[in-house]
Amino acid sequence: MRLPSPSGKQVILVARKRIVFVIVEGPSDDTALGLLLNQYYAPRPVYVQILRRDITTESGAKPENILTRVAAEIRKYARDNHLEKLHFQEIIHLTDTDGAYIGDEFIIEDALAASPIYTQTAIRTCNKTGIEHRNRQKRANLDKLSSTKSIWGIPYRIFYLSCNLDHVLYNKLNTTDEEKETDAFRFAKQYKGKVPDFVRFISQSAFSVQGGYSDSWQYIKSGLNSLERHTNLGLCFADDSLETDSI
Repeated sequence: MRLPSPSGKQVILVARKRIVFVIVEGPSDDTALGLLLNQYYAPRPVYVQILRRDITTESGAKPENILTRVAAEIRKYARDNHLEKLHFQEIIHLTDTDGAYIGDEFIIEDALAASPIYTQTAIRTCNKTGIEHRNRQKRANLDKLSSTKSIWGIPYRIFYLSCNLDHVLYNKLNTTDEEKETDAFRFAKQYKGKVPDFVRFISQSAFSVQGGYSDSWQYIKSGLNSLERHTNLGLCFADDSLETDSI
């Protein structure tokens, strides 16, 4: 479900619910998880809005302005739909790690790797300098975002899927865009109407990082963990009682 261009009637309808604003990196992420998140929140007075955008690696994105960039997206959505911050319950940000925390020695120059090739021990690329720069940018922005508790006065949390969503959900790396969409549709279909099964899968699998939120971020920064198959997304569902009075 997506919010269409607002009319007066639609705005009144949405305003009765709190909005969970979800940021994902791309269309296949939305395909795989959008429906499941909507079904998870369906019993609550909550509306899920999904934005597709990889803010952490955009040109010019850095710790000094990353919070402002995220806030700008929330404010734009609120302005376009005649809403205020009190209508938002929380912001959930889902991000790939892309091996951002590995040492540069694990980024291997490979003239045949026109696009980066990810394994659980290295990244092979024909542009080692470019990947090193991207990793510095992404990890600096992730450090800032993972230590942030609210944006525009709205509770904020960021969860990672390492090395990327395909790796966590399907145990695949280096898939094409077509494969990503096919796998995403299959995954959404598999868990459609089975939200408890999805929550168990993402929370209790061997790749599910347990413990506290801050500890889960310290874990992914260690060694080659940001290349390996890990996620802390299960922590999003750890407390099933939603704080509706925190804004």
